[in-house]
Amino acid sequence: SHGCNYFRIRLFVNPQTDPARSYGAVQNLDFVKSLARRAKASRAGFLLDIHYSDTWADPGKQITPAAWEHLDFSALRDRVHEYTLSVLTELDHAGARPDMVQVGNEITSGMLWPTGKVWGPPPDQIEKQWDHFAALFNAGASAVRSFAGKEHPIRIVLHIDGGGKEGRTKWFLNKIASRSFDYDVLGLSFYPAWGDSFDFLKQNLADATTLTNKDVFIAETSYPWHELPDIPSGTSVMRWPATPAGQKEFLRDLILLLQNQPGHHGIGFAWWYPEAIPVSHMRTWRQGYEALFDGNGNALPALDDFRMRP
Repeated sequence: SHGCNYFRIRLFVNPQTDPARSYGAVQNLDFVKSLARRAKASRAGFLLDIHYSDTWADPGKQITPAAWEHLDFSALRDRVHEYTLSVLTELDHAGARPDMVQVGNEITSGMLWPTGKVWGPPPDQIEKQWDHFAALFNAGASAVRSFAGKEHPIRIVLHIDGGGKEGRTKWFLNKIASRSFDYDVLGLSFYPAWGDSFDFLKQNLADATTLTNKDVFIAETSYPWHELPDIPSGTSVMRWPATPAGQKEFLRDLILLLQNQPGHHGIGFAWWYPEAIPVSHMRTWRQGYEALFDGNGNALPALDDFRMRP
């Protein structure tokens, strides 16, 4: 009712089912089927975020699923394709066909470590690691293409972190330019509370459009509506007040930036963990202060700006 028209739902291969042990990384295929059906029933779009891990995948860790650890490169590449295809088939049969698929989560450092790790290998292994990374990503992408076909396409998202880090996007895109990564949308994470700069985001978006001529999506973003003890207010990246009004101002500025991308390439954003309000006896991400609801579950003013369309 506030204008949200897409849901981004994460999937882990074989996760823990106890959220206290996995810090919320419990979304197996059955979980995703159920939640995705609800999203589709609301007539919203559904973005499937495949982590290709049993737990959280991000630039600091891309842990290969335990059941895949013994596989060599060729077998792992084939397993990525088979797994992706089986997931899409099961979701389709469950009435929860994705509209977009994210092949990996924040894969700036590669995916499925150590086989596809591109941060920190020995100098004589760097090119081989980037080639492995490309092959693993494209194995997932090719499964999406073969499942969807030309009549009912599914858009593929390549998601990296550091949307507000100087030069990060350009560096990554230059590294993959010669390796034919198959994707439709570039996804960026943007977190001012984690040191991302709005000015650098502007430049990274411009670099993305210039280098790829593809659509860009802010795949993860958030901003606090309440002061966080570990983040100093008034810093250059925290340019908006940590208040409900400041959170709303942040989101409006972000949407306006996307609206102004050339060629209408700024297609939207996804708020990270909007429902992460404090719950008794559970760890809550950022103490619940970057959610879109207050501690009593009331919608915060920023949620109204979901009606604005990039």
